[in-house]
Amino acid sequence: MIVRAAVLPHPPLLVPQLVSGATEETEPVRRACLEAARWLAEATPRWSAVAVDEVGSRVIEPATRGSFSGYGVDVPVSLSEMPDGVGRTDPLLPLPALIAGWLREHAGADEVRVRLVTPELDPDQCWLVGHELVDALAGPEPVALLVLGDSSPRHGERAPGKPDPRAGDFDEAVRVALADADADALMDIDPELAAELGARGRSAWQVLASVAQSSGVSWRGEVDYSGAPYGVGYHVARWEPGA
Repeated sequence: MIVRAAVLPHPPLLVPQLVSGATEETEPVRRACLEAARWLAEATPRWSAVAVDEVGSRVIEPATRGSFSGYGVDVPVSLSEMPDGVGRTDPLLPLPALIAGWLREHAGADEVRVRLVTPELDPDQCWLVGHELVDALAGPEPVALLVLGDSSPRHGERAPGKPDPRAGDFDEAVRVALADADADALMDIDPELAAELGARGRSAWQVLASVAQSSGVSWRGEVDYSGAPYGVGYHVARWEPGA
C-alpha cells in the first residue's frame, strides 16, 4: 500500500561532489530533496520510484549498483542495501536511477525499485502506469512512492534552453497543483506544451496523478521547494493520504 509520495527533481547538482564550486547556491534544493527523502524513509524503508528516461520504459531492480563517474566524479550508489560482491553493476545506469539510489542511501531506506517511463508517454498511458502501480503495491506492507522529474529548462537568462516566457506560468501551475495535491490538474497538463518547454517530468507527475486517482482516497500536499536555479524548474513536494 502506498502510504506517502514525494516529488523531486533529479539533476546532478544534488550530489555535492559534482558541484564543488556551487554547493552553497544549490544547497536549498538539495536540502529540500533530502528532507523529503527522509520523510519517506520515516514511513517505510521500501520505496518504489517513477522517473523519466528517454531511452525507454523499463524497471530497474533494487539489486543494482551504479556510479556518477559519467558526470565527472566516481560516486558509487546502490538501489538497495547489499553486501560487497552482491548485485549487478550497471555502468550505464541512467541519471534518475542514480539519484534514486543516492537519495535512498542518504535517507536510510532499504531499497528502491525504479520504473522508468518515457517523456513522450501520453496522459492515458500515464494513467495506466499509475493504476498498475496501485494494484502491484496493494497489500498490508507500506511502500513510499518517489516521483522524479525536472520541469522546464527555459527560465530566464540562465536557462540552458532557449528562454520561453511561458515557462513561468507553466511551473506556477505545476507548483499549485502539487501544493493542492490536485491530481486532476496534473493530469490536465498539456503534453505538447510540456514538450515545447522541455518539462520532461510531466509524464512522471501524471503517473503520480493516476496513483492518487486510483487509490480511492483523498490526498493532501505540501510544496517544500519551487524554484529555477540555473534556469531549470525544480519542484519538491510531499503527498500523503488525507483524513
